[in-house]
Amino acid sequence: MTNRKHTSAPAASAASRVLQSPDTSPRSKSVAGAALRQARPDQAETSRKVATKASEVLRDGRTSRDSKTAAGSAEAQAKGHKKR
Repeated sequence: MTNRKHTSAPAASAASRVLQSPDTSPRSKSVAGAALRQARPDQAETSRKVATKASEVLRDGRTSRDSKTAAGSAEAQAKGHKKR
């Protein structure tokens, strides 16, 4: 089943700001790139690797609001994974 979610305009703007910031960590930039790539509904789902990074960004207390917005969008678009 295809994921029908996509990044909203405010979340895409936040992801863009994250990518342009020289002070943002590579992990946050990776997640922001994934969120920005999914701004159109027909784009790919978030991979397991990026979903893991997004989860780490969301739990990190030092992360900016824009990074967390992009991470939340990317995480929401992750393909559901079965528990082992």
